[in-house]
Amino acid sequence: MEKNGLKIAMLSVHSCPVGTLGAKDTGGMSVYIRELARELCSQGHVVDVYTRVHDPADPQIIGLGEGARLIHIKAGQELDIHKLALYSYLPDFACNMERYRKDNDLHYDLVFSHYWLSCWVGKYLQMWWGVPHVAMFHTMGAIKNGIGIGEEEPELRIVTEREAVQDSHRIIASTEREKDDIVRYYGAAPEKIGVVPCGVNREIFKPSNKQSARRQLKLNDDKILLFVGRIDPLKGVEQLLEAVSYLRDIGSLRLVIIGGDEDSDDAVVWLKEMTRELDLKDRVTFHGLVKHNELPLYYSAADVTVMPSYYESFGLVALESLACGTPVVATDVGDMNNIIHQGETGYVVPDNDPQKLADKIGEVLSKSHDNVESALAISESINRYDWSNIAEMITREFYKVSSQKMMPVA
Repeated sequence: MEKNGLKIAMLSVHSCPVGTLGAKDTGGMSVYIRELARELCSQGHVVDVYTRVHDPADPQIIGLGEGARLIHIKAGQELDIHKLALYSYLPDFACNMERYRKDNDLHYDLVFSHYWLSCWVGKYLQMWWGVPHVAMFHTMGAIKNGIGIGEEEPELRIVTEREAVQDSHRIIASTEREKDDIVRYYGAAPEKIGVVPCGVNREIFKPSNKQSARRQLKLNDDKILLFVGRIDPLKGVEQLLEAVSYLRDIGSLRLVIIGGDEDSDDAVVWLKEMTRELDLKDRVTFHGLVKHNELPLYYSAADVTVMPSYYESFGLVALESLACGTPVVATDVGDMNNIIHQGETGYVVPDNDPQKLADKIGEVLSKSHDNVESALAISESINRYDWSNIAEMITREFYKVSSQKMMPVA
């Protein structure tokens, strides 16, 4: 096979990559798929991303830029349904996707599946098409259950992930830690796993004037802490609220929380109640869902971004914040120890103990990062994570299996 262009079918069955970020099932994985698809196309590949129709108003095809396409496939009712309930519709998704492929005379060199539900579909496509299947989990059920925070992941997920590890031809992990976890929990052969980090769009996420950003967001001269992410127990927002309660000596401080639907999210309601109990109502603002291309404004307005997570597969929010020149305080999850330069671009704390978080937040706030030189230095510290570099690394992983020839199953 020539190394000047692959035809790639990406699968994101349960989560639409153009969905609203910060909602329950839409987060860093959606950003990853969109950005990677665009960059792969800009480098000469062909990428179609397949997802399930979740709204009757969805057009079947949406352009993602640079030639990448998002294609909606029917499977079950055309509305949002729980991930576990979606499992029973996966055969419909696979069959309807194959019908669409045949009707449009499409041919692919490999399948790239994201998340365990997509991996189930990818297994059958690899057999039907006789092409390699590359899998990426983003998060893993066995690890979540081991942490013991939030809802327990079903055994069905664990079994499906274990089967995907055995059946796929290549596995992409975003960190060495994730690679080790896949080997430990699912018995994967280490040589089957390629480690490629996530990326950040440097054209969108870049330093800008802090005061201008604050004026646009109608924020005052408080010290601004920022949280960005789904409102989920694993994200540790409760720990962050407690940490803020330890920072009362900082007179003008505000925590801005981005994520969750204020009108329908029970977790947001609970956090607001906790805010009242901690007497932080005047120090915490819930901004709800924010469009991805608007996030740079919030990062630029903030003095520090805080990631108090119990678990992250990588930690995309840290990359975005640093790209905007804003330091990060994060727990030792994902790839934080490689992304953050300790004491220079932020701090990594061993866990999300509120006092430890508060101490490091205080240290960042005691330093001045408002000058242009400081912001640029922080931003340049993550230059290697530009999507062009990440796409090249992913492509090398693809070529390791793209030459494998398999017989399609009739």
